[in-house]
Amino acid sequence: MVSPRNWLAEAISTFALVFFGPLSVILAAAVFGEGLTIEGIIMISLGHGAAIAFMVYAFGHISGAHINPAVTIPMMITRKIGIADGIGYIVFQIIGAVIATGTLIALFPEIGKPVFWGAHGGPSDLLGGSLMSGLVLEMIMTFFLVVVIFMTAVHKKAPKSVYGAVIGGMVFLLHLVGVPLTGASMNPARSLSPTLLSGDAGLWEVQWLYWVGPIVGGIIAGLIMNYIYVNKAEKEA
Repeated sequence: MVSPRNWLAEAISTFALVFFGPLSVILAAAVFGEGLTIEGIIMISLGHGAAIAFMVYAFGHISGAHINPAVTIPMMITRKIGIADGIGYIVFQIIGAVIATGTLIALFPEIGKPVFWGAHGGPSDLLGGSLMSGLVLEMIMTFFLVVVIFMTAVHKKAPKSVYGAVIGGMVFLLHLVGVPLTGASMNPARSLSPTLLSGDAGLWEVQWLYWVGPIVGGIIAGLIMNYIYVNKAEKEA
C-alpha cells in the first residue's frame, strides 16, 4: 500500500538535510577557509547530525524518516516497506534534495560556488585519491549508520525515546571522521543534487562512488541486523 503522505514527509526531511547540511559546508568555508580546519569539520558534522536527529524526531512516526535511498533500499529488501512505497520514498527524497540545492544556489550564488553548494568530490589527498579506498570507506560508514537505524528505530525492544539522538549522533561521528576522507556522503540523494545542479562535469566522474558504496553497505547492514536481531525480537513480541 503506497502512501503519498509519507512520500511528502521524506521530501521535507531530505530537504532539511540537503539544505542545512550543505549550508554548514558553505558557511564553514566562508568563515574558516576552504581548506579542512577543525572548526569547519565540527561545524559540518553538527549541521548534518542535527538535521538528521531533528527530522527523525519530527517524521520518524510518519514515514520512518529514512531520508536516504541507502536506508530505504535495505528496508525494501527486508520487507519493512513495500516496493512501490519504497520507490516513492526514493523519488521524493531526490526531489526534496534537488529543491534544497536549488534553494541554496539561489540564496548563495557566490559563497556557495567554491564548494559547489556542498557537493562531494571524491576521495581526498589523505586517501591518495584512491577510488577503491573511498568506495570501501563509504560502504563501512553507511554499514554502521544502517546498523544504528535498524537497532534503534526498527528493533522492537529498542528505547524509542532516544533513537533520533542516537542516529543523529552517529551521523555526527561519521562526518567527523569521514569529511576529510570522502566528504562522508552515505546518502546518494545528498550527493546527487549538488552534482546535478552545480554544472561541474568532474563531479559526475565520482558520482558512482556515492551510490554504490552507501547502497551496498546499507544492504549488508540491513540484512545482517534484520535476520539476526530484528526478526527475533519481532517473533518474541
